[in-house]
Parts: sequence; C-alpha cells; structure tokens
Amino acid sequence: MANASRYFSPSIPSLRKRNNPPCIGIYQSGFTSAEGISKRVFCCSSSTIEGAEASPSGTRVPRLISKGCKLVGCGSAVPSLKVSNDDLANLVDTSDEWISSRTGIRNRHVLAGNESMTALAVKAARKALQMAEVDPDHVDLVLMCTSTPEDLFGSAPQIQKALGCKNNPLAYDITAACSGFLLGLVSAACYIRGGGFSNVLVIGADALTRYVNWTDRGTCILFGDAAGAVLVQACNSEEDGLFGFDMHSDGDGQKNLNAPLRENEVDHALGSNGSVLGFPPGPSSFSCIEMKGNEVFRFAVRCVPQSIESALEKAGLTGSDIDWLLLHQANQRILDSVATRLEVPPERVISNLANYGNTSAASIPLALDEAVRGGKVKPGDTIATAGFGAGLTWGSAIVRWG
Repeated sequence: MANASRYFSPSIPSLRKRNNPPCIGIYQSGFTSAEGISKRVFCCSSSTIEGAEASPSGTRVPRLISKGCKLVGCGSAVPSLKVSNDDLANLVDTSDEWISSRTGIRNRHVLAGNESMTALAVKAARKALQMAEVDPDHVDLVLMCTSTPEDLFGSAPQIQKALGCKNNPLAYDITAACSGFLLGLVSAACYIRGGGFSNVLVIGADALTRYVNWTDRGTCILFGDAAGAVLVQACNSEEDGLFGFDMHSDGDGQKNLNAPLRENEVDHALGSNGSVLGFPPGPSSFSCIEMKGNEVFRFAVRCVPQSIESALEKAGLTGSDIDWLLLHQANQRILDSVATRLEVPPERVISNLANYGNTSAASIPLALDEAVRGGKVKPGDTIATAGFGAGLTWGSAIVRWG
C-alpha cells in the first residue's frame, strides 16, 4: 500500500479510526462515464471491506474492489392542509389566474397544528426504506437536506432516532436550500464509493412557509412544505446509477435570494463609562424570505442548462440519451425554458408544481416519488435532474432509476 496514497482524491471522505487508520484512495474516478467503466477503490477499513485478509501483524490487507451506487427506493410526505390560490386571494391582492399564469402553481401544502417537518421527513424516509426493502438497522448514514431545521443544531439525529436505527448510524444536516437534495445525492455516492457504506438515506425536507411574509404576494404564492427521500445503495460497478454530476455556488448572488439573520435591538446599555452598546446580545431570529424574482429567473435559465450539459458530457451522454428531465420545481416558466434550451419535449419533463408549489429541497424527491409510484418512471430510465436556488447554489446529476 506504499503507493496507494498517490491515488487519493480529496473529494472522497477520508475515514479515520484511532490506532487503525484506514487508507482510502481512488484508482479511477467513477463519476465520468456511463459506459461501465470500473470504479476501483483501495480501502483498508477493517469494518467495511468484504473478504479483507489479516496480515501477520493483525492489520487489514486491502484489496481492489469495485463500487457503484444506485437509487433503489423513494418516498414522500406532505402536510394535510392544502392552500389554494383562491385561499391566498383572501390574504393578498392576487387571483388564481394571476398566480397560475405566472408560476404554474395552483395549490400548496402548509404545516399547521401539531404537524412537524421532522415527522414529514420520517414518514418519507420510511416509505423509501419499505420500497427498497431495507431495514432501518441496515442504514449506514442519514443525510437530512434542509434549510429549515426544527432545532438550531440540526434535525437529522432526530430522524435517525425516530426510524429506530439501533446501530446509531451517523446523521447530519446539509444546508443548501433548493440545491440541498442534489448535494445530498452526490455526498451519498462519495460515502459509498470512497467509504464502503452500503445504504445511505438522503432526505430533502423544508418548511419555507414558516419564513414567508404572507402580505407579500411576490413570495407568499410560491412556497409549500413537503418531504421526500431516496435510498442510495451500494452495487457492482456495472450497475452504477450515477453517471455524472456538476455543482457550483456563487455567493455574489446571495443578494437576490436570502433570509438573513435579524437581531433585535437592545433597549439598554451596560454601564455609563463608554461600554459598547448591544451587549449582552438579545435574541435573534431569521427574517422572511427576500427574493428578486426576475434575477433568480435569469440565473436559473442561464446556469441550469449549462450545468446539465456539463454533467451529460462528463457522463459521456447526450440529451437524446435521457428519458426524463426532473428539475427543482420552482416555476413552470423556468422548467419550460430549460427544457426548450435542452431540446427536451414537454412530455418528458416531470412537473408536479401545480399541486405543491416550491418545496425547496423536497421538490426533486417528491416529484420523483410521484413519478415512480405513478408508473411514469420505470427501472432503467435515465433522468437528468438539477437543483438551483439560494446561496446561490446550483447543480445537476445524471442518474438511473433502479
């Protein structure tokens, strides 16, 4: 293993255990071709390598293995309260015709009463595990993609607990708004290909209606709450279902879509000897979502097609090779514009925007789950998917279902 380190890729997680540091390296990237290129990984982690042999010194001797990953289960959940465009017309100066013609949205679901985003995420995750026929105890990692956690320190561990995972798998949150699910999907592939993980649960869930100004018709008409999940599973390299991806961020665009921290003013100063005002700090909260819709639209129709084209090129595919285009469900005009740019016919574009609105990180897995359970997406279908939004962040992936 003296030469294994020269194959190390910093994009792959390096897992370390005290007194027994594993050596992980990539011999050939598994993210650049759908042509059955072998994804070969050197790894000497004693707990994750099948058939690893022990040396006389007691350490594990690594062997060359091939790893791929595939999507084998999906699930989704939405709140029980459905809010129509007509309902919103009672709150702000708008109408069903005005909203639907500009966004494609007619209804959205909103958390109310005792419902919680975490409970939605758990429900979606259970459905994904059931479809995949995987027991919660066999889950190695839970990735909760959300920008609206119900605890400042994250919601993922609570989901892991609610699912009943007895082996205490790692669970943590990924914050990237409407791009979050794509980041989670690629992260899951890295853990499987570089870390020897077998089952990674990727959940996208958001409750952006909690951060909406319900007197602003420019934003309150757009958002809904939901959760969606997929189970990403290790497989042989020949069955690999993630062909290529492309991901970016640009902090300069944050001014066009944000929900900044709002600090409450302190009414008093400490002492009278010139001490700094504002200490101790008062309680803080986040402001409502602020968005420049025209700028976000221009960003999406410019960057998303470029990203998908880049991911296709890395996969060695063309637009004619994809069966479905599945974009983050933000606005029907964006979906139509991107499809036109990529020359994808309308009948191959997956859209459930009319029924749910923009559900942020949940939108892609929610739409995927409906398409799979409705019989539209079938095992073996190739999907070009892309997320984009706050940050600004955007990314795409070319995947195969099943």
